[in-house]
Amino acid sequence: MTKHKDNTIDRRELLKWGGSLGLAIASPAIMTRSAFAATTITVADPGGPYSPGYRKAFYDPFEKATGIKVVNVAREAEPTAQFKAMVDTKSYTWDVCTLTLSARDILAKMNLLEPIGIAASDAPGLMPEALTPLWMGIDVYSTIMAYRTDRFKDGAAPSSWADFWNVQKFPGRRSLRKNPIDTLEQALLADGVPLDKLYPLDVERAYKSLEKIKPHIDVWWTGGAQSSQLIQSGEVDLIALWNARAQAVIDGGAPVKTVWNQGLYSIEGWGIPKGSPRADAARQFVKFCADPKQQALFTEFLSYDPTNLKAYESIPTQRAVTLPTHETNLKLMAIAREDWWSANRAAMTERFNAWILG
Repeated sequence: MTKHKDNTIDRRELLKWGGSLGLAIASPAIMTRSAFAATTITVADPGGPYSPGYRKAFYDPFEKATGIKVVNVAREAEPTAQFKAMVDTKSYTWDVCTLTLSARDILAKMNLLEPIGIAASDAPGLMPEALTPLWMGIDVYSTIMAYRTDRFKDGAAPSSWADFWNVQKFPGRRSLRKNPIDTLEQALLADGVPLDKLYPLDVERAYKSLEKIKPHIDVWWTGGAQSSQLIQSGEVDLIALWNARAQAVIDGGAPVKTVWNQGLYSIEGWGIPKGSPRADAARQFVKFCADPKQQALFTEFLSYDPTNLKAYESIPTQRAVTLPTHETNLKLMAIAREDWWSANRAAMTERFNAWILG
């Protein structure tokens, strides 16, 4: 997963505003409203809290602005095979789909994505990593550490992966994800590798570090819901998990705190299947989703971040500080290198699974 990076300053700087994105989107929408009035697009999102969040932020406002009806469906966790089947058979069950960076890269290499037709100047404020000719990032998620505040008090709480590995200074039940993604990075960070020097991953060094913590891992979690339950119930005291899972537990009143330091973030965004007969309407939809005011709305439902950093002008401070791309959190993290994982995922997964069993 992570979260992802090249240059810290570039990630955090906003592009200069060249006008109102809302006006840029609204004008052509009004002009073409009658032409698109009978059009329906199907959007595949991750389901769960995403659906109502995106409905309020994007689907309903887009329908109102353009006359294009939006039907949303929950996509599979890994939609690349379904995506390919649609393009190959020209049977398009949906017209826009959320894709992780790794899924985007796989589909781009297979020439299965339609150009989205958005330039950086069309979306002032958008994170540079959130836009390619074939894809636009819409939310940011991160893998971080969380701990029980009833177990660790302020001033004596873990604040790094080295602390997570330090079982003498910070005793307690621990949990890591049963997956090499992020876990290898965390092992290297615990062993002293700087955040900006992680890639390419030193795999041998990572496993030497993992050997040190393995006897002290009480639960290797395999799903987001499980990770939330583990820390919420107090079954574990420290855990690596996705930020929204931790925030949901905090919002529910559990004595839990997140640690953004050395977090790894990633981006999920919209892709259009190549050859879609409704590609023009889909492109209008994707461009609409770049608007910072629209992106701000989904943060009421999700603890994942807007990719247009201008959205923070419309997000209450109390909520903003819980989100990965808030300036106080983003500067502590790095983006995961999905290109490295795309090239090494199969081999790393095989080795990790064997190591867990060994």
